[in-house]
Amino acid sequence: MSHIPHDDYRPVVDLSKSPSALLRPISLDKVVLSDKFWEPKIRVNREVTIPSQLEHLEKTDRINNFRRASGKIEAEFVGIFFNDSDVYKWAEAAAYSLITHPDKVLEEKLDEIIQEIWDAQQTDGYINTYFMFEREKDRFSNLKDMHEMYCAGHLIQAAVAHHRATGRKNFLDIAFHLAECLHHKFGPEKEVGACGHQVAEMALVELYRETGLIRFLELAVCMMNARGRKPGLLGGDEYHQDHAPFLETTEVVGHAVRQLYYTTGATDILAETGDAGYRYALEQLWDNFTQKRMYITGGAGARYEGEAFGKDYELPNDRAYTETCAAIASVMWNWRMLSVTGESKYADLMETTLYNAVAPGFSLDGKQYFYENPLADRGNHRRSEWFGCACCPPNVARTLASLPGLFYSTDDASNLYVHLYGSNEAQIVLPEGSVMLKQTSDFPWDGKIVIKVSECHGKVGSLKLRIPWWANPKKTKLTIKNSGSISPNDVIVSEKGYVAVPIEEGAVVTLTLPMEIEMDESHPHVLNNRGRAALRRGAILYCIEQEDNPDADVWDICLPAGISLEAKWKPELLGGVMVLQGEAAALDSLHWEDALYAPFRAAKESSYYPAYLTAIPYFAWANRDPGPMQVWIPVIG
Repeated sequence: MSHIPHDDYRPVVDLSKSPSALLRPISLDKVVLSDKFWEPKIRVNREVTIPSQLEHLEKTDRINNFRRASGKIEAEFVGIFFNDSDVYKWAEAAAYSLITHPDKVLEEKLDEIIQEIWDAQQTDGYINTYFMFEREKDRFSNLKDMHEMYCAGHLIQAAVAHHRATGRKNFLDIAFHLAECLHHKFGPEKEVGACGHQVAEMALVELYRETGLIRFLELAVCMMNARGRKPGLLGGDEYHQDHAPFLETTEVVGHAVRQLYYTTGATDILAETGDAGYRYALEQLWDNFTQKRMYITGGAGARYEGEAFGKDYELPNDRAYTETCAAIASVMWNWRMLSVTGESKYADLMETTLYNAVAPGFSLDGKQYFYENPLADRGNHRRSEWFGCACCPPNVARTLASLPGLFYSTDDASNLYVHLYGSNEAQIVLPEGSVMLKQTSDFPWDGKIVIKVSECHGKVGSLKLRIPWWANPKKTKLTIKNSGSISPNDVIVSEKGYVAVPIEEGAVVTLTLPMEIEMDESHPHVLNNRGRAALRRGAILYCIEQEDNPDADVWDICLPAGISLEAKWKPELLGGVMVLQGEAAALDSLHWEDALYAPFRAAKESSYYPAYLTAIPYFAWANRDPGPMQVWIPVIG
């Protein structure tokens, strides 16, 4: 493998040369966050989460498995057969963190882990610490269940991130030899092969982008085409997305994380090939997901059985699976769809999912995690420090470490797109110029966003500001201050959901989004939500938790149809949150005593009593004493 020169461009996903991508990601280190929402979480991720996860990887023998594989220690393999992947996701998180915040101690620890991986790799490029010694004969004998390519995919992603972080290719060389091993066995005109758990497809495309070696893209396409054959390679079932060829699929089915990694990999292939069949299938799948099988949080996966999608409108609340990894996979998919199409609806869903489906997946102190994320609970569901199947914790870590790279994109016409809002400073390289800007905002709590263009060089286009789906354009305000003048502008939103403002040095652009409290309802075929509403303010979804509502059991609290709610900032509560408060009502459930059923009686005024309601952001629940919680609240009157 020849040396790959390293420059100053360090994106999470490198679409800079993808012929069918309209938007280009910016370098991860060129956005410095200073906002009150994400920056503290990323700092905790860097200072607490990543170090504590390394301790867990050591305590649970995940790293010892590599030492065993290299012959450094004599021991049995410990844990689940795909435990290697947790080490790789941690390594990817560490690499992203090094891009934005160089840290000699962390870099040295990462180098030690990379050396353990290097020492465990076999001469043919194969590496999987489970399939060593007595199990060597079983390699690639059970593609459906044993996750060999899944582990390989996470190694490749970590190695690419490390190369972009450091410019060194010691980890990338490991990934290259492993990918060559896979290509030799499953490439064009070779054996038909794909993994029961997708991720290798998008990883191989990213390795192609990093190396320029088209055979890795071809291998990803081979893996995509391996599914849906008759007889099925992976059992022929929906759980493994093996029931039909990708180009013929129109519904998100089966294991939610696998499905969303699948569509993510397909979008990567679309960005490189422009295949119209891929585009059509992806659009159909996205529509099915968002219109019939997605939670209001952006969460994915209705069923505990198989960690899977359910049927249309099957969206239970207290039994919602909504795995944290599935939310992260959705963000990954929507980021790529946004980049391919330039349509703001994908950024809208990315924003919704980050705040309401990813953020609940980790505690405020950065030490505990949710695997499942129900929308109603009696107080029994709590975060854990680690899991036997620990896919979610390092997935959270790598997502937070890479998040600054999602705020902006550029295009070939030197336009600069603003996808996410929050205080930051950014240095943006355009095709023939550059822009330096400062964004100031208390988003998501306040809708005022001020962007000052401090420097502007060369050819520049327009600043394109996303108008979120929840912001009423008629109540959205936009002003531009330049050369001492202020001129009001009508908010004319393009068909792709952005409003364009000329980029001029010294310009101060102020976008004010209305932060209205809304009561959202779901499709009537979501039976468990019929007659209920969810509270939302801007991008933030709310819930009611027992600790804030002493007047009644929160499962008895109801929203009068004409309820008046007020948003109040609570700086000392849950790290600083905006709460919603107002006079509500509670159902008198005491008269039921121990009865389960009784003759129906029409609702009477005496059936309810006054109860003051306080709602907190859903992402912050379960950080205090256990107690009932619900998102969807009955509406009366």
